[in-house]
Amino acid sequence: MDTSIFRYFKDIETKEIAPGFFSKLIHTETNTINFIEVKAGCSVPRHKHVHQQCSFVIEGEFELTVNDIPQKLDSSLFAVIPSNVWHGGTAITDCRLIDIFSPVREDYRNL
Repeated sequence: MDTSIFRYFKDIETKEIAPGFFSKLIHTETNTINFIEVKAGCSVPRHKHVHQQCSFVIEGEFELTVNDIPQKLDSSLFAVIPSNVWHGGTAITDCRLIDIFSPVREDYRNL
């Protein structure tokens, strides 16, 4: 098997990037892909960054607030957050999320 192409999730170290947010991070040349498990009630405070962020809920419900407007995300609704836009959120239930960042999150690469 070509391990430069195919990899196992079990081989990716889980990192707690914020209280209750447990991530498996994959970095490509142009993106960071963040597979996250979040405990109900845990939140990430309002923040912004230069990265465009696409946020998807695979399981559960997550309230995402963008520009001070809250929206409940589930597996039927996702968000594309432009660069430098204020956002934050709270897990309504236990959740599994995928966030895709462009360009690469060097701060996450260095965790």
